[in-house]
Amino acid sequence: MTPEKEAVLELFENKLISDVETRIKKLKTLHEEALVLKKPTSLSGKIKNFFTVENAEKETYDPAIHGPLVTFDGIDGFQELERYWVNEPYCFVVILVNTDTNDRLYYAVEPDLSGFEDILLMEIKDRLKDILLVEDIKSDEDKDKILTAKVNNIINDYGIEIEPTTLEKILYYTRRDFIYLDKIDPLIHDDRIEDISSNGHNIPIYLYHKKYTNIPTNIIFNEDEVNSFVIRLAQRCGKHISVAEPLIDATMPDGSRIQMTLGKEVTSHGATFTIRKFNDVPITPIDLINWNTFSVEAMAYLWLCIENNKSLIFAGGTASGKTSSLNAVALFIPQLAKIVSLEDTRELKLPHPNWIPGITRDSFTPDGRGSIDMYELLKAALRQRPEYLLVGEVRGKEALTLFQAMSTGHTTFSTMHADSVASAIHRLENPPISVPRTMIQALDIISIQSQTYIMDKRVRRNMKLVEITDIDPTTRNIRTNDIFSWDALTDTFVRVGESKAINDVMKRRGWSIQELKRDLNYRQQILQLMVDNKITDFNAIFTIIHDYHSTPEKIIKQLNLKE
Repeated sequence: MTPEKEAVLELFENKLISDVETRIKKLKTLHEEALVLKKPTSLSGKIKNFFTVENAEKETYDPAIHGPLVTFDGIDGFQELERYWVNEPYCFVVILVNTDTNDRLYYAVEPDLSGFEDILLMEIKDRLKDILLVEDIKSDEDKDKILTAKVNNIINDYGIEIEPTTLEKILYYTRRDFIYLDKIDPLIHDDRIEDISSNGHNIPIYLYHKKYTNIPTNIIFNEDEVNSFVIRLAQRCGKHISVAEPLIDATMPDGSRIQMTLGKEVTSHGATFTIRKFNDVPITPIDLINWNTFSVEAMAYLWLCIENNKSLIFAGGTASGKTSSLNAVALFIPQLAKIVSLEDTRELKLPHPNWIPGITRDSFTPDGRGSIDMYELLKAALRQRPEYLLVGEVRGKEALTLFQAMSTGHTTFSTMHADSVASAIHRLENPPISVPRTMIQALDIISIQSQTYIMDKRVRRNMKLVEITDIDPTTRNIRTNDIFSWDALTDTFVRVGESKAINDVMKRRGWSIQELKRDLNYRQQILQLMVDNKITDFNAIFTIIHDYHSTPEKIIKQLNLKE
């Protein structure tokens, strides 16, 4: 090495040591340990063994010994309505109400950091940005273990003897920010939240809570934070967002749907994101009955129809529960039936082993090459000879192919945006869907879903179950038959008509009217028994449904069902 290079290296090492000394002085003013600075013997790109502290073994955090990580004593002017854990022992949520305005606030309580802890966390996060490699994040090893090991290594480098509570707080925030979803991580952990919305920088995050509906939170991003966060979110979803392409839809690794905008290009308040959370545990028919979305009688009707290859569309407004209901009643499909599902974003989750889930793909290039839309997926699916075809949403040219599939004997389930049977048929018949009226006859049942209010509480209800019967030969209008209707005054469901679909099942299976009524009665009893016995496990419900399909006599005897 030349003398010039040696001089530059020595100058650089001295500057490095000076920077570290300055930072550690900040720590020393807030921490009681005496730290001894050592000059490294070589410059290897990592700062190691700068400090030594005797007996620096780390004690494991124990809430019973060291006390809680999070506490909350309230906020002046607010009254506490409820509190519950979302990520114990690191975070709980407090629902507050302003005593003057009666406005509610969703307050996420995370560990408070002392001045020393705050500076130490910043130091560790700075180091992690330099040493946390991409291959570490994507390895099959436990991400938490990798990050924990690196944090402990950094603390060992500093030689700081810290309290177990301090270490646990540091680990929580590093995991939250590097592995999970930063400030909104408490919201992701909360199973009572359906939607999370950021409407721009310096604006509170809003969410839709199952109990408190729309409510603001105490979580706020500044402009740089939200721009950086949106870019990171897009990358996690395998997407790219930029000023040139500031608007994207994506699916998060956990299955949640997300829509994002970047900067002020298309949203004047700055970068935004909206997350529609994915339910890890799929909704079941028993859930829909417990929530009074459907009655037991209506669910037994759907069970018999679906098992016997009747096609069905769930229609309703945004967030009316269309896809959730579709996923729930799909449990009635026979266990070994060949199923193909097609979606833009993956939402359906089925226990059936003979199931092919399909998903659309965006183009990799600006000219649109490589994209696979719903129409292409549907054409491919029909070559796979499905017995049941599940399409996430009907909205374009693929609908014509879908109804052609119905007409040729494929049982099809789908959803669409429409608030009544008349508007659903109107949408189907007109551009951009344009299904001929004669083909609409192939559809058996339309379920109208809606969000409504009961005693000031927002709920989801099946407004009507309607059958498509035929076309009036005189007027050429499609004739429909209401089977079940929801009564808003009593919040109950009323049987209002005789079912053509059920009569078709009776004829195909060679049943008498008494046999048909007995079978429907058995199905109602099975559903009611699961409700009464609080059976809500997804797999347990599917097993009972399948057992009745394959060995009905056995189930009738086991459950002591009455004729």
